[in-house]
Amino acid sequence: MTTATFAPQELSKRVSPGTALRNTLTLAWRNLVQIKHNPMELLDLSIQPIMFVLLFAYVFGPPMAGSVDAYLPVVIPGIIAQNALFAGMSTGFGLNTDITKGVFDRFRSLPISRSAPLAGRIIADTAKQAWSMTILLVVGFAIGFRIETNVLALLMAFVLLLTFAILFSWTSVYIAMKVNEPEKVQIFGFVVIFPLSFLSTAFIPTTKGIPGPVAWVMENSPVTQLVEAMRGLLVGGPVLEHAWIALAWGAGIALIFAPLSLRAFKQRA
Repeated sequence: MTTATFAPQELSKRVSPGTALRNTLTLAWRNLVQIKHNPMELLDLSIQPIMFVLLFAYVFGPPMAGSVDAYLPVVIPGIIAQNALFAGMSTGFGLNTDITKGVFDRFRSLPISRSAPLAGRIIADTAKQAWSMTILLVVGFAIGFRIETNVLALLMAFVLLLTFAILFSWTSVYIAMKVNEPEKVQIFGFVVIFPLSFLSTAFIPTTKGIPGPVAWVMENSPVTQLVEAMRGLLVGGPVLEHAWIALAWGAGIALIFAPLSLRAFKQRA
């Protein structure tokens, strides 16, 4: 009597672009569905924007612009941009949590695209950022902020912000691949994002009176370019040049950190 033997089949290391896209969307949906099991995550994305809008508008508005109403066209676009940067850090936090809990070990055993777990998380968190931006605008409307352009400009503001957020998110993805605790990703956020957002025109409309070197940094910051483009789209002003520079910054960041993130992901296998 002979016993049949079957050689184990080696899973393909490469998948087609269509399969990679399906893998990415499936994992993005998985990350969004998790919200119903952890509603505090969505609550955090809602409360923090509300807190920032109210604090900046009512504490800094009167001394900096003379009134809350006068300050809202300045601060709302700035807070939207800052919130997108901090939300990008949550991408790295979530990824590192999945890694430390062993979720990614299961992903590696599946015949899926190597980039799908990373890209899926970024897409899901980008959807969450759209929610945060909507909350910010709703709260802004409630306290007096008004969009002075049109619906098309508002949609373009969403597209610009979310595109930059996707590109910038690769920085936190790379950090998540290199550290062994989610809290270290948050430390990176505080060390880098706070100076990056405050050394910009996110909360002040001009660099007049700012010391020369600091003013130069503020004027050439990618956050300044993003904020000025957002202001132009929401309340009027120059848009195209600022938007292209912001996207060029984002593309440069992604071109550096996306390959590094994928390599670091493979090295952790």
